[in-house]
Amino acid sequence: MSPTPSSHRPPARRRLALAAALLLVGGLAACGDDGSTDAASTTTRAAGGDDAPAVESDAFPVTIEHAFGSTEVESEPQRVVSVGYTEQDALLALGVIPVGITDWYGDQPFGTWPWAQDLLGDAEPELLSIADGFELERIARLDPDLIIGTNAGIEADTYEDLAAIAPTIAHPDGGDGYFSAWDTQTLMIGKAVGRGDAAQELVDEVKAEYAAVAEEHPEWEGVKATFLQNAFYEGEAIAYQDGLSTDFLTDLGFEIPSELDAFEGEEDGSQAYIPLEQLSVLDASDVLIWGTEKPSDRDALEEQPLYDALEEVEDGKLVFTDGITAGAIYFTSVLSLPYVLEHLVPALESTLAGDGPATIE
Repeated sequence: MSPTPSSHRPPARRRLALAAALLLVGGLAACGDDGSTDAASTTTRAAGGDDAPAVESDAFPVTIEHAFGSTEVESEPQRVVSVGYTEQDALLALGVIPVGITDWYGDQPFGTWPWAQDLLGDAEPELLSIADGFELERIARLDPDLIIGTNAGIEADTYEDLAAIAPTIAHPDGGDGYFSAWDTQTLMIGKAVGRGDAAQELVDEVKAEYAAVAEEHPEWEGVKATFLQNAFYEGEAIAYQDGLSTDFLTDLGFEIPSELDAFEGEEDGSQAYIPLEQLSVLDASDVLIWGTEKPSDRDALEEQPLYDALEEVEDGKLVFTDGITAGAIYFTSVLSLPYVLEHLVPALESTLAGDGPATIE
């Protein structure tokens, strides 16, 4: 299923005692049970083979500043655990395969989506979850020497728990616990694994790709576009306001309608919750991009009379994604953003040229 309001902004973390975390490090790191991966059986290794970015000669020791102070990484990490929803993408892009990856949604193998699976190769990292709090025992059994949690919603108490297991990198200072700027996260992770220059190159490449497409399409400048989730939830459409969640559009020249701001959610300022009876506010857009994941999602939208009455629907100025492209938009990572560009741009070109609704398959 798609990341609905509750799953896009995960629930508060459950407090686990610092003493327990210390015990886990000392007593459980060398043993596995209940089918869990034995910490001695896997090690972080390079992704991408000979093409993987090399560790910089003067990279360590390095100090990373984050929301809870600073963390020193003394030497090249050998066993990295990714405890947030999207950090694996930056690690894989930098040539590091974690020994543990946290699953968000989508039932992808080892929590790794198609845009990153080639870099994962035949590795089988432990699949973790933070749906009910950090799984400290399982993390400790992986015997990490670095924990990456730049998109994990880490709070002060849980930071202490994780840092008791291994040096831990939390989200950026002043940033959100979830979904801080993708480029800032990538640079932090790159620095932590000794590949800061490579991380900067990756960030620059992605931004250059978007800038190039924007230059190729000057007609998109100022065109108003709205990205919405795949369905109506409890009588509301969920659209994304101007910000990090819509940078993939504004970086191409599009403009996010300010009319959405009147429907800003109380808990998440990036999402607008539009009651169906006010759905006509979407007519402030020139094109609607629906994060549909399967054909039945579009069928369900079309069953709603107020949807059928929208000007964009009547004019055919619509894009319907598939599940992978929708996931790539939600991930907003150094690996997923080029995937979005590859699959979304032809659909936008088609529908804005007057060819009717475009479906990404």
